[in-house]
Amino acid sequence: MVDLWTLAAFVPAALIMNMTPGADMLFCMGQGLRSGPKAAVMASAGIAAGGMVQVTLAGLGLGALVAAHPWAFDVIRWIGVGYLIYLAWQVLRQRDNSHTQAKGLGIWRAFGTGFIVNLTNPKIILFVLAFIPQFVVPDAGSVLGQFLVFGAVLGLGGFVINGVMGIFAARISNRTGRYSRPFAWVSAGIFAGLAARLAILERT
Repeated sequence: MVDLWTLAAFVPAALIMNMTPGADMLFCMGQGLRSGPKAAVMASAGIAAGGMVQVTLAGLGLGALVAAHPWAFDVIRWIGVGYLIYLAWQVLRQRDNSHTQAKGLGIWRAFGTGFIVNLTNPKIILFVLAFIPQFVVPDAGSVLGQFLVFGAVLGLGGFVINGVMGIFAARISNRTGRYSRPFAWVSAGIFAGLAARLAILERT
């Protein structure tokens, strides 16, 4: 379905994209600081799963619909802003309620949170529409199938790299089973910063 030479050209380009610091990496680092390495890895898995949904939508042509209708883009974007602000507030509320007993996210909630954060960032689907078609060969078979293959490569690379960065952040936090006030502020700051970034996001 995908020519091996085309795939060989796509992999290094995808890795460069994966290694570029961005919202997904910061989010996984925030989860690592807040909830530990396992939650960071699951958050990365959730982001990768959300990315595959976005790739599928782009392959089906729905991304063009989002690009053509600013109101749809903005609705999704502001849902994402609200959710990230809610996460920041949750972190600070836990810290205020109990400095020593508050807990981070469980692994499945971390997965779901990463999934939702990815889906509520409409810029992802526009990126997919700008990047992946450069490697799609219409005569090589199903366009959707090629989108899915390339999306899987992007998702796998992102899962590994973002997960590693989240684990690194968890190690830095030196968690000992207690919720650290400084790292609560750092984690909440990351979520708030991502919300601000998404709020000022433009379609182009």
